Amino acid sequence: MKNKILEKEGQLNFPLDYAGIRKTLILLRSVNHKVRQRIIEIIGQGKKIVVTDICNEMNLDQSAVSQHLAVLRQSGVVQTERQGKYIFYFLNVEKLYHIQSLVQLESIQNESLMAAFEPQGRKRQFFWQ
Repeated sequence: MKNKILEKEGQLNFPLDYAGIRKTLILLRSVNHKVRQRIIEIIGQGKKIVVTDICNEMNLDQSAVSQHLAVLRQSGVVQTERQGKYIFYFLNVEKLYHIQSLVQLESIQNESLMAAFEPQGRKRQFFWQ
């Protein structure tokens, strides 16, 4: 049975949402950095946190942490709430759930693809094993 989307091999029969792809790439790139991953972990430990607490936890300058927080805010992973002179940062759990869903979907598709090319009854071996 042919996939309705792929009537002919190599022929694209549906429009690609390039704007959506761009937004998804920005989202994925925002969390694809060790410092930002650590910031997410730190913010995820509590409900809301100020930038100086993140700086103290990471032993980094406020300017560096603020730049990373700006990237996370622009992608929607981190949100802010002003209380007086303080800006509190907290995670957008829905965005992180969306990222995790994308990762799981890609993982499932990769596993299915690898299984399709794997001979029956043989254990899969990778070049790094």
